[in-house]
Formats: sequence, structure tokens, C-alpha cells
Amino acid sequence: MKYLKRSHLSRRDSAKQEDPLLGVANLFDVALVFIVALLLSLMASYQILDFFSETSEITIVKKNEDGQMEIITKKGKEFKVEKVTDRKIGGEEGTKLGIAYQLKNGRMIYVPED
Repeated sequence: MKYLKRSHLSRRDSAKQEDPLLGVANLFDVALVFIVALLLSLMASYQILDFFSETSEITIVKKNEDGQMEIITKKGKEFKVEKVTDRKIGGEEGTKLGIAYQLKNGRMIYVPED
């Protein structure tokens, strides 16, 4: 009886050691942890986490596949998407009012045209 119990237990232990799927399950867990860490590091490096903050203000300029530009702004919980066009607003009418100069110290001077 004593020998039968030992041989039965030794078969069970050897079956556990020979199971090839045990290592695959551990590799899958390691891969999931690696993927989550990679996503978090990418979000932190591109500062995507600011999108989830309610107090942040973000402006992004994006170019579509068609070549059309979009300006995406976020203020608080509100998102606003504006499409940029090369169309002139107001037509060709208008007059030149003057010239603006910027000094070395950063001040702006406006000189009206007579």
C-alpha cells in the first residue's frame, strides 16, 4: 500500500511539471503588465492625461488625410472642433489703417496712417 501511494503522488507531480501551458499563462500575465505600463508611459509622454482633467485647457492642430486642418480646443468639459479654410471672410474690401511695430523689449507701437 505504501508503494502505491508514493507512485501515485509522483505521477501527479511529474504531470504538473510537464504541463507546457503553465509557462504560457505566466507569459500572458507578464505581457499584459508590459502593455499596460507601455500605454501609461505613452499617455504621460504625450500628455494625453490632460484630456481627462476638468480644469485643463488644451489646443491641438491636426491635419487630415485630405490635407484639411482642424483646430481642437478643450476648455473644462467642453470640446470644440473648428475646420480651417483658405476662404477669406469679408471679401476683398477694406483699407489699411496703419502699421504696428514691436520693440526689442516686447512693447507694441501702432502708428496710424494719415
